[in-house]
Amino acid sequence: MTPRTALLALAELLAWWAALFLLWLVLISTVDTLELAVGAGCAGVGALAACAARRAVTGS
Repeated sequence: MTPRTALLALAELLAWWAALFLLWLVLISTVDTLELAVGAGCAGVGALAACAARRAVTGS
């Protein structure tokens, strides 16, 4: 893996994480520290799954 592809993979992961975390924030009713921590964790798991699924489909 070249540094360029590693940065692109990291950027893709962060983009997925940000989108999923913002979706979590929109859908919850109260914003407190625990909800932020749970949302960040769930967004991280979802981002990893989305990146893995895209790589499985495209083969790259």
